[in-house]
Amino acid sequence: MKFSNATEIFKTYKGNARIWNPAKVKDVNLYSIPYSIRILIENTLRNLDGKIVTEEDVKALINWRDNIGREIPYFPSRVILQDFTGVPALIDLAAMRDAVKKLGGDPKIINPLVPVHLILDHSVQVDYYGTVYALERNMEVEIERNIERYRFLKWAEKAFKNLKVASPGFGIIHQVNIEYLAQVIHLTKFNGRLAAFPDTVIGTDSHTTMVSSLGVLGWGVGGIEAEAVMLGQPYYISIPEVIGVKLVGEPREGVTPTDLVLTITEILRKKNLVDKIVEFTGPCVGKLSAPDRATISNMSPEYGPRTAYFPIDTETLKYLQLTGRSLQHIKFVEKYSKKIGIFRDESSPEPEYMDVITIDLSEVEPSISGPLNPEDRIPLSKVKERFIQVLNEYIEESRKRGVNVDSSARAPIEFDGLKTELTHGSIVIAAITSCVNTSNPTLMIGAGLLAKKAVERGLSTKPWVKTSFAPGSPVVVEYLKKSGLLQYLEALRFHIVGFGCTTCIGNSGPLPPKISDAIKSHQLYAVSILSGNRNFAGRIHPLTRGSFLASPLLVVAYALAGRLDIDLYNEPLGLDPNGAPVYLRDIWPSNREIKEVIEKAISPSDFKKRYSKIFEGGEKWRQIQVEATDLYPWDEKSTYIRKPPFFEDLTLETSEPRDIRNARTLVLLGDRITTDHISPAGSIPVESLAGRYLIERGVRPEEFNTYGSRRGNHEVMIRGTFDNVRLRNLLTPEKEGGWTIHLPTGQLMRVYEASQKYMEEGIPVIVVAGKQYGAGSSRDWAAKGPYLLGVKAVIAENFESIHRSNLVGMGILPLQFEEGQNWKTLGLTGREVFHIEGIEEGLYPRKKLRVRAVREDGSEIIFNVIARLDTNIEIEYYKHGGILKYVIRNILKKTAKAK
Repeated sequence: MKFSNATEIFKTYKGNARIWNPAKVKDVNLYSIPYSIRILIENTLRNLDGKIVTEEDVKALINWRDNIGREIPYFPSRVILQDFTGVPALIDLAAMRDAVKKLGGDPKIINPLVPVHLILDHSVQVDYYGTVYALERNMEVEIERNIERYRFLKWAEKAFKNLKVASPGFGIIHQVNIEYLAQVIHLTKFNGRLAAFPDTVIGTDSHTTMVSSLGVLGWGVGGIEAEAVMLGQPYYISIPEVIGVKLVGEPREGVTPTDLVLTITEILRKKNLVDKIVEFTGPCVGKLSAPDRATISNMSPEYGPRTAYFPIDTETLKYLQLTGRSLQHIKFVEKYSKKIGIFRDESSPEPEYMDVITIDLSEVEPSISGPLNPEDRIPLSKVKERFIQVLNEYIEESRKRGVNVDSSARAPIEFDGLKTELTHGSIVIAAITSCVNTSNPTLMIGAGLLAKKAVERGLSTKPWVKTSFAPGSPVVVEYLKKSGLLQYLEALRFHIVGFGCTTCIGNSGPLPPKISDAIKSHQLYAVSILSGNRNFAGRIHPLTRGSFLASPLLVVAYALAGRLDIDLYNEPLGLDPNGAPVYLRDIWPSNREIKEVIEKAISPSDFKKRYSKIFEGGEKWRQIQVEATDLYPWDEKSTYIRKPPFFEDLTLETSEPRDIRNARTLVLLGDRITTDHISPAGSIPVESLAGRYLIERGVRPEEFNTYGSRRGNHEVMIRGTFDNVRLRNLLTPEKEGGWTIHLPTGQLMRVYEASQKYMEEGIPVIVVAGKQYGAGSSRDWAAKGPYLLGVKAVIAENFESIHRSNLVGMGILPLQFEEGQNWKTLGLTGREVFHIEGIEEGLYPRKKLRVRAVREDGSEIIFNVIARLDTNIEIEYYKHGGILKYVIRNILKKTAKAK
């Protein structure tokens, strides 16, 4: 098998370009290979150097079915960051520069070698809502709160080449990516020559998968891995299984793209797709618009795979035209993708997948998901029935903890002279939010039409509902204004509050005091409803015990009803001025109505206009001035930006890892512990240790901001680790939140305090958990926090892939129980002393290690675990104490050799 003939010259609108064509490799049936693997083949052909990328790597991908799990080096063409994960990543780079200088190197060698874009979308909060001034005021408060972080980003943009920072207010990272940043096919310099090659991306947000809807291979990684790629390291992946998802049938009238993705999420979450790639195929794929595909690809972290890929086709080209890409580039994308065999049309043969899952879209029905997981889909017809079950479960759980909850509790409240009541099931937050839905014109126009019909029938949203509308792009406002629909959403108090993630990531802002007091005093099961992609416990707001995902249309409808315990098919949303009942069916827009408005209201000029100044920003952003320096001037008094301690004791030499002995369990956890549980992103409670830390440094509670915004300060973050208000540590089953017991004393204390006590005693700690440990956001602080708490290993039934990689990246050992075993079946209580043996004998991928758990009476439980160091490079990272230490040592050695 020869690869030299795969390189050829290709005529483009910029001139002759070099390409690497998998279709030219001899004796290869390219069209039997999944599209995503074809892109990986091109990547290895282009980067083939005989050292990092070898011919064996190319052959392994060509024969991918026989090489599942084999490690290959992969070079994504760019990296995208959002500010909650991007700021700590850039702080790490700044600290790495200090470490390199300390070791005698040139700090400027720490610099991104691939294009990096940082989008500021995670910092805006919903402090103001329900007025036309909400957007302006929230943006002002955002910059006031985050001025230290934004100054740091201004410094980073000057200090690091290849880094561009988009100013606040330009949208959500993934919507910006598909509407503006994604090229689909690059036409740029590669190794000094003009070249054409597929756009590929990794991002420090798990929903980076959204761009795979355009045929751009993309997925989320931890900030730690992104930093390594930025610095020129390959991203090592195991060749994945590729699963075909065949879409058949057509959605019924009244079924929205949100209903499709919630159904797909429910079905695929049961299929164990972790670390696999899903490719959509079948007769229905060509009929799905690019925005509908984007909605589906966005939520792939919720159903498990590394990414959810739609090949390039005519719908991709239509979307590029709609969003203002140049016609010459669109023609080039089509010509190139057909040339190298990555364009799909109706005549394209179906690739040979490892498995094919068929989903009939004609069977999809209107739905919502909740109260705690995106895959917990509830048909709209059964929401009332399901809520009653959820309420009964809450009452029973409370009783077990010694708390009596009145099932018929009613909390009287008053709004502008109107006396009313809050009850269990009252909706206190209704948010049109998140790029998963706001990127989709069908859903935005649909919500606007529903609002219009509701207003025309005299309906209004209930006064206790905190309503907000945060589109993922300002373009949404352009076409809603043009169509005349924005005024109706505003009439229902769905005013624009910001162009960022807001409620979807827990930046829902405070509830009015009278609402908060009523919920607390009557122990109400209050709920939120949002058009987001996640609803984990405690994520949306600490006081909403249940959060439900829904289409923007249903978010508006439920805000009109004001409660979740309603049968929307048979109970009215309210009464019109004549006293006649108004049902959901009376105001639901038809597919034809929505399509007609879209065709008239959206144009490419809207996208060009809105994105023309994305990297210039508004006046307040431009006013932030900083001095250009190679090293960041750390301020020890800062409560936002502190020099992290990760490289303080770094030396050029490494030491072999040792067995872990005499370890204690810091926390004992159940199933589906999310990165939100481990490292919250939302509000910082006054009574928390992180809150106390800030108060001691003169920060007023109203200035706390969020955990996400404080990720540049490790002192805040380690105090917040395992301090989610809804965390259940089974060492302290009677208490929620960040509590544990110190062993062997049995003393009840905060997790952070216990970790410090263990450190003083010289005792390592571990975490023991169940299934799906680390689900959710690609948050590297969910690994950095435990690292700073002294956690040496995590033993779980299985891990979400990004979080497992993050643990390895921080030098924490992920250990997996053998099939059929867990801490319960083994009889573990978390009070044992743990010895993890077999590390110092030498490691290899997925080696079995022995664990001896010594009970208080001296008896032992002995069992094996699988060390989830899945590749040889991960073993190297672990030996170095983490990926960043590995990178620093390698860069310094290379520069020393070059001299």
